[in-house]
Amino acid sequence: MKDQTSLLTVIARGLVEDKNSVTVTADRENEEGTVVYHLHVAENDMGRVIGKQGRIAKAIRTVVRASANRSGSKISVEIE
Repeated sequence: MKDQTSLLTVIARGLVEDKNSVTVTADRENEEGTVVYHLHVAENDMGRVIGKQGRIAKAIRTVVRASANRSGSKISVEIE
């Protein structure tokens, strides 16, 4: 779980201007075995993290999900 948190933080900080506002929190594993990660960024940086038609957000989710699959866990990423 620590690996996905740090990976998500590094990716988000590379995209935003206000790097100090990036925080990642994780919920407990739900009954389906999925951990939900919440990525919080500054309001002004939301567009940078989401991208045109959500392409950057989709790419972030894909990379972090692939990392989790290698360790045998299921995750979901919500951008807030």
